[in-house]
Amino acid sequence: MKFVLLAVLVAALLVPAAFAATPTLKGTVGPGFTITLTKAGVKVKKLKAGTYLFKISDKSGIHNFHLKGPGIDKKTGVGFQGAVTWKLRLKHGTYKFVCDPHASFMHGSFSVI
Repeated sequence: MKFVLLAVLVAALLVPAAFAATPTLKGTVGPGFTITLTKAGVKVKKLKAGTYLFKISDKSGIHNFHLKGPGIDKKTGVGFQGAVTWKLRLKHGTYKFVCDPHASFMHGSFSVI
């Protein structure tokens, strides 16, 4: 009986961890000359290594959202308008996001520790 109770207790503790939500980051480019990446409304500057959902909203046909970093090179197309979701595993290092046609002033970066 003690073994069954212990097994039930362990299972109850493990189940929530197995279904924990993947943190979501929101990337936006356009409609003006802006590009941002936020988590819960706060500008992303530093993240822990791990898996994240990137919800990208590309609001202009003259921009794109391009994310580059260790093992990552994802982008929306210039001319594309709409939403995409990427599930990405971030490793230690520096990541940069940029609008390729306007890279000199539409860019940002964050570090992963």
